[in-house]
Amino acid sequence: MTLAYVGLGSNLEEPTRQVEHALAALARLPATILRARSRLYRSPPWGLVDQPEFVNAVAEIDTLLPAPALMQELLGVERAAGRDRSGPRWGPRVLDLDLLLYAGQTSSEPQLQLPHPRMHERAFVLLPLAELAPALEIPGQGPISRLISRLDAAGCRAIEGS
Repeated sequence: MTLAYVGLGSNLEEPTRQVEHALAALARLPATILRARSRLYRSPPWGLVDQPEFVNAVAEIDTLLPAPALMQELLGVERAAGRDRSGPRWGPRVLDLDLLLYAGQTSSEPQLQLPHPRMHERAFVLLPLAELAPALEIPGQGPISRLISRLDAAGCRAIEGS
């Protein structure tokens, strides 16, 4: 089994429900076990700021799927939720699933960049990821605790009871 981390986000069509359904879908992926999940977080939009707040989380999975096959499965979960990728980059979305880390591997393929290229800049990724793996080192970036200390994380807040 290979350890991987998946970032989840939504800001349309009941975002909390979308993220919860996506977490359940991750648990049903072939040859994959959902090991842990973070709490849900509310966060301001990133990139295009004139849109609703996001609900975000991170999932820790073990999988036998190779990284490209896992990425295809994640895209399938997005499509099943109604994700339309024709909108603006960083725009509103029903569901966004990002393969953040895959066993410490690196990849610069256009369809699969590992680790996720901007994760070290995003509190809505690092805070829930740190819940699951507080001592984690992001390849090429350093310890997660140091990366979080460099960010303004004030707008990213855990949702109570999640």
